[in-house]
Amino acid sequence: MPIPYISFGSNIVPEASIRRGMALLARTVYVRALSTLYRTQAFGRPDDPPFVNGVIEVDTALSPGKLKQALLEVETAMGRRRSSDKYAPRVLDLDIIWYDDIIDMAFVLPDPEIRHRSFLAVPLAELAPALALPDGTAIRDVAAGFGDTPMMPLPALTNLLRKDLEDEYQTRGRTDP
Repeated sequence: MPIPYISFGSNIVPEASIRRGMALLARTVYVRALSTLYRTQAFGRPDDPPFVNGVIEVDTALSPGKLKQALLEVETAMGRRRSSDKYAPRVLDLDIIWYDDIIDMAFVLPDPEIRHRSFLAVPLAELAPALALPDGTAIRDVAAGFGDTPMMPLPALTNLLRKDLEDEYQTRGRTDP
């Protein structure tokens, strides 16, 4: 079964939004692993509230297109409203950044922004350091290049979200993929 990686982030009540969003998402996909969550400055918008970001590894039978649709449905259920401002604050942002060995399709995979955005590369490298971009560059090397980028780890929130997911799956009787 393919292994997708999904980035997530929020800068509107981020702690509560991410917890609620992950609970909704966990009803559609099985979250196999959750990276450390990080507080980061809004990309290119220093006056916007900071984001909480992370990456999850999921187990799903959904195709990339159907998975993208499921992510959009969770965002909509969370109250996300898209506007012409692509970088506006958001209650929840969910994006497929990697989907096994798929390199290109209706949307570009792996996400080309992994090279340029620490909040994608660092958590992805935590979960899958040996993954390599199409040019052969290992994700761990991309992440290492962001060594001086300010990202504040949020261990308490990370542990709380991991517990939430564990509780969600135990309640439904699923403890492994």
